[in-house]
Amino acid sequence: METRYSRNRIYLTEKEQNTIKNTPIILGGSGIGSVIAECALRLGFENITIIDGDQVELSNLNRQNYTQDDISIDKTEAIKNRLLSINKEATIKVYNGFLNSENVEEHITGHKIAINALDFSSDVPLLFDKVCQEHSIPVLHPYNIGWGGLVAVIAPGGLSLTSIEKPKEVFNEVNMVEYASSYLKFWGSPHNWIDDIIEKYRNEKEVLSPPQLSIASWTVAAMCTHILFNIATDKEFKKFPEFYLSTIMDS
Repeated sequence: METRYSRNRIYLTEKEQNTIKNTPIILGGSGIGSVIAECALRLGFENITIIDGDQVELSNLNRQNYTQDDISIDKTEAIKNRLLSINKEATIKVYNGFLNSENVEEHITGHKIAINALDFSSDVPLLFDKVCQEHSIPVLHPYNIGWGGLVAVIAPGGLSLTSIEKPKEVFNEVNMVEYASSYLKFWGSPHNWIDDIIEKYRNEKEVLSPPQLSIASWTVAAMCTHILFNIATDKEFKKFPEFYLSTIMDS
């Protein structure tokens, strides 16, 4: 195993290390995706595409993989520079722009695994999943829930997030967190703190994005990287409607 990854030994075989090195992954969105990208790169995923049209803002710095010097810079440029500063030999491709119904397929084609970290401000995230399923590409959905991380994997031929849509309600990330909380209650493992956070968020007077913490960003990045590894090396992984949850809270 090459020196860069020598401390991965025992956890990864040399064959597995080579496999993930040559597995092309795509990240739609470089908010929480910026943290996932670095964790994946450090494990050994060296073929990464990142798509986002936003610029770095001060409010991103509490949880995303940027610095104060990056403010006002395109997120894709900033994260590409950071990733290449870690591994100059890696293939890091970026597209500074937003995905839409006309370009999503051309960007997704050619990748083996996708991470859907897009904002649910339109139907593009669900379209992203649909196109990935049509191309037999599994899609990871990461969610920052403050004191913990939640990840759902949409498998080719499996259920999509539209299966938990509520009538007359536009699907967003909060719906997924509510679904996960209900699922946990049904199976006798309630996490009441999640319901408490959702209620407080829904009662906010202003229309704001959901609150998020750095703790969950790094937790989710670790979870996603492990799942990426499992998928790339043909190991078992949970498929939606099952999901992964990791939290530092007891209940």
